[in-house]
Amino acid sequence: MADILTETGLTEIEIAEKDSRIRVARGTAQTVVAPTAAAATPIATAAPQAAPSADPTKHPGAVPSPMVGVVYLTPDPSAPPFVTEGQSVAAGQTIMLIEAMKTFNQIKAPRAGTLTKVLVASGDPVEFGEPLAIIE
Repeated sequence: MADILTETGLTEIEIAEKDSRIRVARGTAQTVVAPTAAAATPIATAAPQAAPSADPTKHPGAVPSPMVGVVYLTPDPSAPPFVTEGQSVAAGQTIMLIEAMKTFNQIKAPRAGTLTKVLVASGDPVEFGEPLAIIE
């Protein structure tokens, strides 16, 4: 993969397959092999975290985006949101949608808890791995 970077002039390349992802970036001495977002969902702990992290990507209750797309908090413009801040959610409950390539994908709560913060608004573009919400 390093040779491909050199030949093409790219600064980074990433390959994802099933439960693993390999990313090589030029200019750093770092090669990362990590599970995909679905497999990397943190397990809820018995004691909630005392103070929320200032960086939502590092928060243990962060729900990361599994894809690039546009987020929608309601099933249609005239409907109420799937969930609201402060609401209890069950594991597997739909909390929002992401439209990617004309397909609406349900984003489900990875664990039961309280939705403490929604970090995106309807119509916002989101990137892979970007935190969408925090469930504690």
